[in-house]
Amino acid sequence: RARALLQQLPPQDCDERYCPGLAEEERRQLRAFSARRRQEALGQGLACPVPGPCHGCPCRKCGRRLNKGDPGISASRLGDQFWHPSCFSCHFCHQQLVDLIYFQQDGRIYCGRHHAELFRPRCASCDQLIFMEECIEAEGRRWHLEHFCCLECDEPLRGQRYVMRSGQPCCRGCFESLFAEPCQACGDPIGADSEEVTHQGLHWHARAACFCCSLCRAPLRGQPLTCRRGRLFCSDTCSRGQDASSTASDSSDSAFASAPSPDS
Repeated sequence: RARALLQQLPPQDCDERYCPGLAEEERRQLRAFSARRRQEALGQGLACPVPGPCHGCPCRKCGRRLNKGDPGISASRLGDQFWHPSCFSCHFCHQQLVDLIYFQQDGRIYCGRHHAELFRPRCASCDQLIFMEECIEAEGRRWHLEHFCCLECDEPLRGQRYVMRSGQPCCRGCFESLFAEPCQACGDPIGADSEEVTHQGLHWHARAACFCCSLCRAPLRGQPLTCRRGRLFCSDTCSRGQDASSTASDSSDSAFASAPSPDS
């Protein structure tokens, strides 16, 4: 319950004490924003049997009939409407509302987190609402200017090239030293700006010098190939010429270059 409350009602959305580092103007905006939400949108549902005058009314969410005496939830800010207890949930995340605490907007009920996000963006790093005039938007999320940093070395990435790793930005240096796959041919890491080819879980630079037949060096990008013991060949003839005595099974396929990096 405590974890759900912290998720649905983030204390930093309404109390500046949970927002260290805010400038005075941001504090003022947070106080005004929180007061307006409490006055205009905050409510707590009431659990009670459906009264006689509401017999046969539909549940506000699922539309199924509610009969007199059925358990129901009413929300005073939304008039004479009822919900099944299991239907009294956030319109955005569909989680049932802990302690029936809701925020209403345009006839819909929300948890505190997603109601706040209707009006202010939320920083993907610190989970606080953003009241600054500027923020950084990337990968469909937003950050405070000072919080858009490399997940490994904390280097600021504003205006810099980066790669997304597990949903967080990573500078090119950290990505190439920690996460880049080594090329099977040359052994160098395949950088964020390099085209990459993968086959049977192995990786190559897409350039002709690396992704080529192990015997005749013919480029294999977009061409049929045979793979034997992790080595690539343009044909069965080349594979037999490389190791005529091998009994390992062959596989034939076509390989194509990927984008520069799947996460970039």
